[in-house]
Amino acid sequence: MDYTVHDSAIVDDGAKIGHRTRIWHWVHVCGGAIIGSDCSLGQNVFVGNRVVIGNNCKVQNNVSVYDNVTLEDDVFCGPSMVFTNVYNPRSAVPRKDEYQDTLIRQGATLGANCTIVCGVTVGEYAFVAAGAVVNRDVRPYALVAGVPAKQIGWMSRHGEQLDLPLDGNGTATCSETGARYRLTEGHCECLDK
Repeated sequence: MDYTVHDSAIVDDGAKIGHRTRIWHWVHVCGGAIIGSDCSLGQNVFVGNRVVIGNNCKVQNNVSVYDNVTLEDDVFCGPSMVFTNVYNPRSAVPRKDEYQDTLIRQGATLGANCTIVCGVTVGEYAFVAAGAVVNRDVRPYALVAGVPAKQIGWMSRHGEQLDLPLDGNGTATCSETGARYRLTEGHCECLDK
């Protein structure tokens, strides 16, 4: 075993855990979960059976990653943020056959206490502000905030806000790395990959 599991954590048989991943206090990883290398699962994290977590993901304290959620590489899940997997749950109505897929693309940040309503895709390097409620897809590099979440800007891969209009065309440079970004008809891309 070349990953670390705290004595209080439960990792069910069958779970696939990557190299150098750290699983901290009171975590429960179900047997069908797939977790990549160099990840960190903070205190009191739950990972369901039908969950895929990529490499170098950080899942902070008190996050439950439920069935049908996929995190690509380098995703950050802030403390106590929330995933769902059924759009209209009722305790007395079984709906496990209605789980909706949620996809969090590479490099995205999900801020503390935000909620990701099932069935959405959060684009590459998007940034969801703390406390936001995401109920529709988020474009790559978009900065969203509020309830419901609305786009309020653009973010660099480094996590710095870019000086670009919300839609249309433009160019900007990350203030920290010097990487160049181009906005074309509402689609943002990094020119320095």
